[in-house]
Amino acid sequence: MRLVLQGSALNQQHLQHISKLCHGNTAVHIDAQACFFSVSQPDTAVADYCAAQQIDCAFVPDHQCLENFGLVVMDMDSTLISIECIDEIADMQGLKSQVAAITESAMRGEIEFAESLRRRVALLQGLNESALQRVYDERLRLNPGAVKLINTLKAQGIRTMLVSGGFNYFTDRLQSYLGLDFAHANKLEILEGRLTGKVLGDILDARGKANWLTRIRDQLNLRPDQVVAIGDGANDLDMMAAAAVGVAYHAKPLVRAQATYAIDYVGLDGVLNLFRAERK
Repeated sequence: MRLVLQGSALNQQHLQHISKLCHGNTAVHIDAQACFFSVSQPDTAVADYCAAQQIDCAFVPDHQCLENFGLVVMDMDSTLISIECIDEIADMQGLKSQVAAITESAMRGEIEFAESLRRRVALLQGLNESALQRVYDERLRLNPGAVKLINTLKAQGIRTMLVSGGFNYFTDRLQSYLGLDFAHANKLEILEGRLTGKVLGDILDARGKANWLTRIRDQLNLRPDQVVAIGDGANDLDMMAAAAVGVAYHAKPLVRAQATYAIDYVGLDGVLNLFRAERK
């Protein structure tokens, strides 16, 4: 088993202390802010120390190496990208605070996702379609490490899928830009260049995300243990549970508690370090 440590705060003093907790084992450095120790089992003392020092800590079984995975599925809003698209669209209507409050409540699991989406989209009725392009051009930014993560996965022959409770207007463009293999999301109804305040078809919710993961996994003839899912909100929990490994990325407490691993202090490329068994 590997004890993987990551974070900009990670320093030699931390490593010396953790080495003592690990019975003198020596750290293998992955890069400037990541390393791992070989350990026999998880240790709560190490986990508690890392949490206090703002260091990401994960106990990873040796068989979980990058080359053993075949599909990585990720959420879009606040996971692959730094914004919640619907909140930024709402800002064009001067409704960001109202919509963002519903978004936060849904991500914490306080409101059923489909209902929360209907309520938020209804507030956007009458908005010009051009607002979507403005959000994509002016506000949408990839989270740190996203490009490195995607490019490394592609180089390893690992398929990638973006599955979102957001909108295909954005997932389709990100799929094209990043060269993702699959992308699925909700579709806004637009008539005569304006949003109607409705979503077309069935809403892609938590169960829908898990169903797409399973469908594509089976299409690729992969085993459940060959799939990783990355998310941050309550509507990602089903797809994370459907994968062998669920990674909570800068996530809500509810999601962190149920994930296999949590990344709070480094970028998305930290997912790669979880599954590296040797120095790069």
